[in-house]
Amino acid sequence: MRPCAKYLAEFLGTAMLLCAVIGSGIMAENLSAGNQAVALLANTLATVFALYVLIETLGNISGAHFNPAVSLVMWCKNALTAHELAAYVAVQLLGAVAGAWLAHAMFDLEVFQLSTQIRTGLGQWISEVVATAGLLLVILRAHKDKAAALVACYIGAAYWFTASTSFANPAAVFGRMLSHTFAGINPANALYFVLAECLGALLGFWISEVLDHFGSASPRNV
Repeated sequence: MRPCAKYLAEFLGTAMLLCAVIGSGIMAENLSAGNQAVALLANTLATVFALYVLIETLGNISGAHFNPAVSLVMWCKNALTAHELAAYVAVQLLGAVAGAWLAHAMFDLEVFQLSTQIRTGLGQWISEVVATAGLLLVILRAHKDKAAALVACYIGAAYWFTASTSFANPAAVFGRMLSHTFAGINPANALYFVLAECLGALLGFWISEVLDHFGSASPRNV
């Protein structure tokens, strides 16, 4: 596989994921008549479906990371070189921006925005650690042919059992801070989310390694 194909897949996958997250949030808010539970449910379902499809269609090209925290762990596992890690993160961040802008354009909103949605506090940060640790554990433990469904199902569940609604992705944080919509996050809160997600990713990796040490089933090949 040529490197340019992998990087293009990561760009497109991250862009479409953010477009789905932000676009469905806009649509849900427009149609839910102020019912936040209905809006969150619609946002969750769209994200789950999009994530499953993107992993299934692009996974054989790039591994379908769409997430710098996932790429970081793959580098820790020697599945990516340092150069590939840097390139993956760069295209994922660019894809997140493109996805946010595309969502705005589709709904006739101002393309260039900054969110003012406050998402902060210890509970939010713990939620991001838990959400990202769980995500990496699912990715590392799932059999390859079941990974797309398991990852999508986990993210759908984590939307509801975490106080932060499970960003679990530094690229998602980056894209969502550029969107003053239902899915947005204030840029002032973004760094703490990213730090929590990186900590969670490494925690998930460590738990998977401990499970291997004690003789559990082998992790999926990535």
